[in-house]
Amino acid sequence: IRLIYGVCILDDSFYTIDAKRKQVFHITTGSQEFDKLLGGGMESMAITEAFGEFRTGKTQLSHTLCVTAQLPGEDGYSGGKVVFIDTENTFRPDRLRDIADRFNVDHDAVLDNVLYARAYTSEHQMELLDFVAAKFHEEGGVFKLLIIDSIMALFRVDFSGRGELAERQQKLAQMLSRLQKISEGLNQEFNWRHTCGCILRHTSNTLLPFVSAWENLKK
Repeated sequence: IRLIYGVCILDDSFYTIDAKRKQVFHITTGSQEFDKLLGGGMESMAITEAFGEFRTGKTQLSHTLCVTAQLPGEDGYSGGKVVFIDTENTFRPDRLRDIADRFNVDHDAVLDNVLYARAYTSEHQMELLDFVAAKFHEEGGVFKLLIIDSIMALFRVDFSGRGELAERQQKLAQMLSRLQKISEGLNQEFNWRHTCGCILRHTSNTLLPFVSAWENLKK
């Protein structure tokens, strides 16, 4: 991508940056204060990465977003469907039912609008991204959010040890490149992991560090 006099040049097509930004929407986190910190909520056409220790609320936020992404919002946002790629068996439909009660939304309608997939290897995770891209193309504008929980887990299992670190980083870079392309289709990629690495940091548009309440008390 090159910028010339305020014009974004991408694949020999011209889009003014202003026109592209006008297509961006925000998905509420369910917390007004959190939304303020994020400039209105989770931004579309972007990759957001939440990282931190276990049991600090990352997966809970992902479940909340499965519901709030379906709700109409500000600036004409009409809501839409969600794709949830689960790599650690963290997805719980019962959580969605509880969150749906909070927002007075029908349980069955919420669950019907979440397309769930369980990934078992890093290669399988990459294949699922190809499926997601095809799904978004077939049903343009229907899906608003893609969640991967967590993005790093299977790569740590499949590429363990210093000797495989370079290959792991290369595979991660390829996957993040696919996510960036998907994000241009008015969808948001929300990536979950527990420790932060350079490749993910440099690719993510927004970084959300999560810490436990106990750590805050110790400070």
